Amino acid sequence: MNEIIKAMMERRSIRKFKSDMVSKKDIEEIIQAGLYAANGMGRQAVITVAVTNKKLRDKIAEDNRKIGGWNKGFDPFYGAPVILIVLAEKDWRNRVYDGSLVIGNMMLAAHSLGLGSIWIHRAKEEFETEEYKKLLKDIGIQGEWEGIGHCAIGYVDGDIPKPAPRKENRVFFVE
Repeated sequence: MNEIIKAMMERRSIRKFKSDMVSKKDIEEIIQAGLYAANGMGRQAVITVAVTNKKLRDKIAEDNRKIGGWNKGFDPFYGAPVILIVLAEKDWRNRVYDGSLVIGNMMLAAHSLGLGSIWIHRAKEEFETEEYKKLLKDIGIQGEWEGIGHCAIGYVDGDIPKPAPRKENRVFFVE
């Protein structure tokens, strides 16, 4: 089987990560894969913010938990030490599609490097707040951005989940 298709079929969302930090080389390679995602009209209107600072990572996790409505102590990033936040130009009509493709590429890249990943929502709500808009400005990002999602990555703690059986009657040919 083709290696890319095999990775697509084997990759799973991971919900338990080791605390070990991922190498910067691997993080950069994963982000690079995201930069090569297909995008509408070649506009490349998506950016990625890589968070490896534990204090900031934990703050984002806590804010995400509050937005999600979970009980105190729950980590919506499941212990992953790296959060890759994907944002897109707020006025770009294809922002959600383009950002989604970036996250998909990054999840596949992580899998191909022997790492686990999971897509976590609520980046939109986070980056609608003044606090997170200020964070972007503080790190030198100008303009209006919409949070598309978080790609949490790290080393898998345990077994990779088995895939759920694929539902039938989901493909139709018109020949």
